[in-house]
Amino acid sequence: MRGISAIPTYVVMQPTTLCNLDCSYCYLPFRAADKRMPVEVAEAVAASVDGFARAGRFSVVWHGGEPLAAGRDHLAALLAPFGAAVEHHVQTNATLIDDAWCRFFTEHEMRVSVSVDGPEPRNGERVTRGGKPAYDRIMRGVDALHRHGIPFSALCVVGDPRPGVAAELYEYFSSLGCEVLGINIEEREGVNTRANRHDPADVTAFWAELVGAWRRDPRIHLREVEWSLRYAAAVLDGTADDVLPRRLDPIPTVAHDGSVVLLSPELAGFHDLRYGDFTSGNVLNTPLGEILARAAETPWIAEFLRGVENCRTACPYFGFCGGAHAANRYFERGRFDVTETDHCRNSKIRLLEGVLDHARDHQPTAV
Repeated sequence: MRGISAIPTYVVMQPTTLCNLDCSYCYLPFRAADKRMPVEVAEAVAASVDGFARAGRFSVVWHGGEPLAAGRDHLAALLAPFGAAVEHHVQTNATLIDDAWCRFFTEHEMRVSVSVDGPEPRNGERVTRGGKPAYDRIMRGVDALHRHGIPFSALCVVGDPRPGVAAELYEYFSSLGCEVLGINIEEREGVNTRANRHDPADVTAFWAELVGAWRRDPRIHLREVEWSLRYAAAVLDGTADDVLPRRLDPIPTVAHDGSVVLLSPELAGFHDLRYGDFTSGNVLNTPLGEILARAAETPWIAEFLRGVENCRTACPYFGFCGGAHAANRYFERGRFDVTETDHCRNSKIRLLEGVLDHARDHQPTAV
């Protein structure tokens, strides 16, 4: 049975719950409130993180809300307790990025990832709190990154995965100038209760088309496609059993108040009569390392680990996926020991099928 590692490779930090946008697919429950992380929380996390960083590469991912809504002074104060061995990343909607923020990123050696959903017509879900389109403001932020020579990744939410969309998206992001692209097919989670079930053939064709666009012009890294290709290569050379880590990365998410949710950041801020508030502790009371060491004592996590074993038994894609994500199990099906979800169908099963379909359809012709 897979357990949870007591040594994470990264930690997610929420400097503020506030977001200046109101995207219709967002899962965050408190994005209209400005609840900022006290510096004492960052200090408590840093005390544990410095030890993790000595074990290997370690990242702190600042994620909101909109992290930049915390302000430069406050974010700098939250960064200060962490040692030089820690990498800092920020996931941002880019609308607040200007020359001053670019200087901040450079000074603090922050790696930047921008949330944008493709060409302007595909950003209709990304609006301000007043309901106005945010695309022009996003592009101003991207232009500022280019002016300052700051490399960035992009994260794209896709609500309609089907043939024709993938090629359009790849062309757009190649011209945008990002180095890495991650594709998230919209998920039903958190306060977003919209269904995310799609025609299987359409989703498979979407991924196959994305692979084809990338192979014709491999200018950027495609996160999901490269995961799939590594797995396929491992199957061919007989090392597929080594692809998945023996123990799950705990992915500790530290909320603004210091409470810690493991495995699925999307569960932070929610409460359930059966599972409680999903937290495993608070760094203001208990060191993060101790919280991680006792992770399996959290009732819902024990149920989730049983669900992972159910996936191992039932699903032929387990070697690639490693088991459906905890938040998707809960928000789609109401518990954690279930197996297949719409998310894993869209973003794991159909992804791998799409990559394999492309490979099959483009085999070299025998002479």
